[in-house]
Amino acid sequence: MEAQVKLNVIGLTYSQVQNTAYALVLGEENGSRRIAVVIGAPEAQAIAMNLQGLQSSRPLTHDLFISLISAYGISMLRVNIYKFEKDIFYSELVFRDASGKEVRIDSRTSDAIALAVRVQCPIFITEEIMAIAGVHFEGDENASAFEPIANREKREDTPIKELSKEELEKQIEEAIQTENYEQARILSDELKKRN
Repeated sequence: MEAQVKLNVIGLTYSQVQNTAYALVLGEENGSRRIAVVIGAPEAQAIAMNLQGLQSSRPLTHDLFISLISAYGISMLRVNIYKFEKDIFYSELVFRDASGKEVRIDSRTSDAIALAVRVQCPIFITEEIMAIAGVHFEGDENASAFEPIANREKREDTPIKELSKEELEKQIEEAIQTENYEQARILSDELKKRN
């Protein structure tokens, strides 16, 4: 069996490769290497919402999927990132069905991580892929080699800075109700800074 490296979600950043995409930063659990997976805005929102502890008023696709498998006694065991080709990471979801049988299903890495953060299952990558795609990061263990969205400086004259905590909470709720999760995340970041 190939050597596996356990990964943790470090955060999300704006992709420097594609204008309309994000980079999901994953770091090895006991090391300094990081990988960045380019993902789309919907998947970035699904992951960011979960990491921020935000919930949609209606179930998102990933939440619905987790509810469905749970209803049928299926548990998600792990995510395996098993292939890296032409700058694309390939992943599989590993489940245990109600009879105890292990089942593997191919998945886009972005969807796999969005599901993994919801059930808090481990994420693994092969050592071979980590050696090829991983970037060493030296410095603060909790820092990312990439600029996190949450830490990106906002202009001082932005109206969001003038909102009270109550107004921020109200706008977060409204953004979630209208499924504007990116705005909800930005407002939530501002609220967390003040607390």
